Amino acid sequence: MEEWNFPVEYDENYLPPADSRYWFPRRETMPAAERDKAILGRLQQVCQYAWEHAPFYRRKWEEAGFQPSQLKSLEDFEARVPVVKKTDLRESQAAHPPFGDYVCVPNSEIFHVHGTSGTTGRPTAFGIGRADWRAIANAHARIMWGMGIRPGDLVCVAAVFSLYMGSWGALAGAERLRAKAFPFGAGAPGMSARLVQWLDTMKPAAFYGTPSYAIHLAEVAREEKLNPRNFGLKCLFFSGEPGASVPGVKDRIEEAYGAKVYDCGSMAEMSPFMNVAGTEQSNDGMLCWQDIIYTEVCDPANMRRVPYGQRGTPVYTHLERTSQPMIRLLSGDLTLWTNDENPCGRTYPRLPQGIFGRIDDMFTIRGENIYPSEIDAALNQMSGYGGEHRIVITRESAMDELLLRVEPSESVHAAGAAALETFRTEASHRVQTVLGVRAKVELVAPNSIARTDFKARRVIDDREVFRALNQQLQSSA
Repeated sequence: MEEWNFPVEYDENYLPPADSRYWFPRRETMPAAERDKAILGRLQQVCQYAWEHAPFYRRKWEEAGFQPSQLKSLEDFEARVPVVKKTDLRESQAAHPPFGDYVCVPNSEIFHVHGTSGTTGRPTAFGIGRADWRAIANAHARIMWGMGIRPGDLVCVAAVFSLYMGSWGALAGAERLRAKAFPFGAGAPGMSARLVQWLDTMKPAAFYGTPSYAIHLAEVAREEKLNPRNFGLKCLFFSGEPGASVPGVKDRIEEAYGAKVYDCGSMAEMSPFMNVAGTEQSNDGMLCWQDIIYTEVCDPANMRRVPYGQRGTPVYTHLERTSQPMIRLLSGDLTLWTNDENPCGRTYPRLPQGIFGRIDDMFTIRGENIYPSEIDAALNQMSGYGGEHRIVITRESAMDELLLRVEPSESVHAAGAAALETFRTEASHRVQTVLGVRAKVELVAPNSIARTDFKARRVIDDREVFRALNQQLQSSA
């Protein structure tokens, strides 16, 4: 396999021939069984390295009765190696600040510090070594190559440059690919109106951000009398939230910009975040780039791999990182994986519907499990949908109720009461058909729901208010 070593030392001057579909032809198209054998060898190296350098892993594995010398097969890996949860990482960092006792390099070798925002609870700090930063850049460049991005292409990075890793990974990948980096950022007031003017002027080949922000930008462009199709984009790639694999959302973005949409992403802790990502020929869903980050889709009940064709939660393991290696990190997301032939010729497993969302985001209404992405898909496939909605979960007496506040399009709103009622009825029917649950639909004025240039938060659970009031009534009785 091309440059298959640990720790990795990629040739920074390497680029494939411009007409090559693959960055590493052998690694990306080899028989899966042969790759699995190589991955087992790498897992043995990674586990031995973590055993020697990270007290966190040695302690956790000793408690589970595992030692790296016992790792003889991929089945051993999933059966013997315990999963790591985000709470484990936070507890390690609380006891051993700032990076926890799973950091494997001296503090002097830390090159970048990133992490979670810490809006709830203790933030998680990422200490990334210089060698790991180069590995991240190479991996992102390789996957962006698979999307059809080439040296000299202008890549607009329209995501917040802060502790958030997504924007930095996309930028590092563009630079390594020898593309022209256009790090516009996001988040400042009035930035969207300025960005559409820049996009119209610069004509970038590629755009990175979140799906909801891309939809918002298309709306802003039209307000500025600009056509998003004239920006000249050939592809948009996204992470940070579900959407780019949701049929209604994906189709809407591709129609707005006249460009291909690629879904990608895993977890900030796993950067390169694009270790699950679509390619130019296989852009429905995402491929698992197993030789960069080994992905298992597991049953949440026992953390054993589920058969292809079934749903489970992704569990990720770094194969190239040495500063803060994640070994069997539990994502908490839900997906479905397959192992069918891929149009691009790569022999990786596939997530044909992308990531459905976080298991924690799932809510239950009258016995039915519901993911917000299912509602997104139903509404985005409606021609009269205005672009935003909110999902409000309430409780009346003992029954949970689902309320959707939905924006109709400007044209539907202007057409009057009859058109609005027709749209409301259709929205209610579509959602009930998809979910199997009755939903009340309340229409609001176009553009009355705030847009975001980061992750869209559309679910409001008012049941906590009901519970609190009920407890107050019971205590005062």
